[in-house]
Amino acid sequence: HKMTALFIYAHRGASAEAPENTLAAFRRALDAGTEGIELDVHLSRDGVPFIIHDETLERTTDGSGTVSQATAEVLRTLDAGSWFDPDFAGEPLPTLEAALHLLAGRLRINIEIKDARAGMAVLDLLRQFPQADAVVSSFNHGLLALLRRVAPDLPLAVLQDAGDWHRALARAESLRACAFHPHVDLVNRPLLAACRRLQLPVFPWTVDDPGRAPDVA
Repeated sequence: HKMTALFIYAHRGASAEAPENTLAAFRRALDAGTEGIELDVHLSRDGVPFIIHDETLERTTDGSGTVSQATAEVLRTLDAGSWFDPDFAGEPLPTLEAALHLLAGRLRINIEIKDARAGMAVLDLLRQFPQADAVVSSFNHGLLALLRRVAPDLPLAVLQDAGDWHRALARAESLRACAFHPHVDLVNRPLLAACRRLQLPVFPWTVDDPGRAPDVA
């Protein structure tokens, strides 16, 4: 991709129109013709990758406690839609496997790993979906380094939310990352120039105002 080209990810799916990180939100993003979908992964107590942003269940499901302390059997029973709108009552908390069945081969999937324990489980699952155009991203740069050691060709993206972007960019270079994902407030001309020198695409998050997109491209 050229450094000046715009590529739009649907953040947690079409999360303004459907409950975030659900298959309903992903289907709406597909219908809208989005180029990619960003989603977040945590691991259940018994090692199954589920798609949810928070470590805890209360905000986006009718469950309670942490994702990591719940079994997959319990997580599969949760309602992940009613909090958003009664029309989505009964929308399940999706597994990453279910999302890959829906999305693989149709668009790019940015899998943000929230829980470091989930790294190898995500990698194992991706190997079952060779048609998936997937990028694994994380704020945990040590986890990305581990994934690079065991999967030399896995597309990785370095996330950075604050602080010294120079150090994060150096880590991206050492990891042979396919992209750098800084918070939009970190984006400035020096950062863009440095990424251009490295031929490293920049995907700022989260740009909800279309009028602002050219300023960070």
